[in-house]
This record gives sequence, C-alpha cells and structure tokens, in this order.
Amino acid sequence: MAKAARTLRYNWDDVIFFLEVARTRNLVRAGQKLKVDHTTVSRRVRELERSLNTTLFKRSKSGFALTEAGLRLLQFAEGMENNANAIIETVVGSEKADAAGAVRIAAMEGIGSMYLTSCMAAFSKAWPSIQVELITDTRLLDMTRREADIFISFFRPKGRRLSVKKIGEFRIFLYASDPYLQRAGTPADLKDLDNHDFVDFIDEHIHIKENRWLSDILRPAHVVFRSTSLVSQYMAASNGVGIAMLPSYVAAHNKDLRPILPSYFSVRDIWLSVHEDLLHIARIKAVMGFLEKRVAADADYLMSAAHPASARARPS
Repeated sequence: MAKAARTLRYNWDDVIFFLEVARTRNLVRAGQKLKVDHTTVSRRVRELERSLNTTLFKRSKSGFALTEAGLRLLQFAEGMENNANAIIETVVGSEKADAAGAVRIAAMEGIGSMYLTSCMAAFSKAWPSIQVELITDTRLLDMTRREADIFISFFRPKGRRLSVKKIGEFRIFLYASDPYLQRAGTPADLKDLDNHDFVDFIDEHIHIKENRWLSDILRPAHVVFRSTSLVSQYMAASNGVGIAMLPSYVAAHNKDLRPILPSYFSVRDIWLSVHEDLLHIARIKAVMGFLEKRVAADADYLMSAAHPASARARPS
C-alpha cells in the first residue's frame, strides 16, 4: 500500500498546466497563457497523467477534449484554484484575486452575435485578464460535461447540478425595411398582413420551441424566405425580402428597419445557467455579474420596439 501511495503522488504545479489545457483545448494557447513553450505544457500534462496513471485528455486534430477522468479532475482542480484565490482575497484583499483566464459562453446565434458580442468591449475594459469565448449553436450543449462554462438561453435548462437564474427578458416584434414598405405598403392591422411577404425559420429545423415566435402572432400565408439562421433572416428583412419577426436587439442594428403593428409582440425570458462547481471561480463570477447587470441596465432597450436610432442610446 505504501508503494502504491508513492506511485500516485503528483506535482501540484502540474495541475496548473492541466487547467489551462482544459480551458483552451490547445497546447500553444495554453503555453501563451502560462508564458512557457507549448512543449513544456505537453510535458507537464504527460507527467501528471503518468503520476495519476490515467488519461486526462483525448487528443485529436480539433484539440484536447477531457476524458471522464479529466472531467473528474477538473472539478477538484478548479476547487484548488478557488481556494488559492481565497487565500489572496483573505490575506491581501479581494481586489487582488485572480479573475483571469478563459470563460466559454454558449448562446443561440441571435442573442450571441447581435447582443452579447456588442457588450464585450465594456466587459474587456472592466476585466482585461479574462478572455471570453462565445459559442453560437443551434443544438443544446451538455453543461454537465462542461461543453461551456455559462449558458444564455430563452428557456429554463434542466440538468444535474445546474444553477439557473432568470436575468431578464426581451420582446420580439414584426419589422420591415423602408424599401419593402415603399413597395408593398404599410400594414394597418393584422388582416392586412395576409397580403404581405414574410421571412421565417425552417419549421423542421426548429429544435427549441421558444424559437417559434412568429406563430405567437400569426401563421403567414406567404413566406418567401426561410432560414435556420436568425442573422440571415435579419439580413433578408434588411434587404427588403419581406417582414420578419425579430428581437428588438437584432433590429436595432439597422436604422432602416421599421416596427410593424408594435402592439403585437412576443416575449422571451433570458436565463443564465452555470454548473454548480464553477460558481465560486473568480472569472466565472465576474462574467456572471457583468451579464446580470448589463441585461438589467438594457431592460428598456430589450423590451422596446422604438425606432433603432433612439434605441441605440443605451448604457455602455
């Protein structure tokens, strides 16, 4: 037993290299973060695997993915990091705590590309040592397998040991461009919409029912363009293809998009989810706190169908 215990001893410093590879999925980027050569990172990770007598990563052309053993170690490694930061907070003050490293956010394409991305300049100014990675995906990511650190969604996710919080909501309105309205006329009521062209999602590719927002208002007779991409629908509407139902934060990017019948709209919640193991990590807390405050500050912007030119005057 004594021999086995000696065999499984490991260098605590190697855990730092493991953590950076787990976050960046790449030896070169991990080396850049740690200010060492990538060969040093590779050697230290291999040494940790040898010491623990297990494989922590699956190597492939796309990068390093955690194995089941790696996922188990990650939980404890981040706990070690959190305790190390707690020492700094306790001994020399919370302002010295190490809120640094990569944080991966997963979100649907529209809110990720057209809203969250526009918030990143303010975040980077406040937290220059934190690197945000944004995944925009139509599939549901497995938060329990740590495919992302934070998930921003329109629905309340379910999962083992997930911390889930509603941080706001937004409205979706009908919009059309000036060239389209000049060509087809401006609808005066819902009945008028029967004579108009529409832009919508492709039904069989809607995997999340919360994306079916046009059907909250009507089922249009003339859909002339469909796409799985909300950004593509926004571009189609901007170029006069037809009327599209868009979140206000999407339409705000084009001053020529006009709200149509703004008394008719749909509402979606904004949910923030994170695995319980990450709640006390400084960089995760920094991103969560920023997003909660930003969404709250942008409440009017997210809920208003006002002309985009005026909607742009929102908190920076």
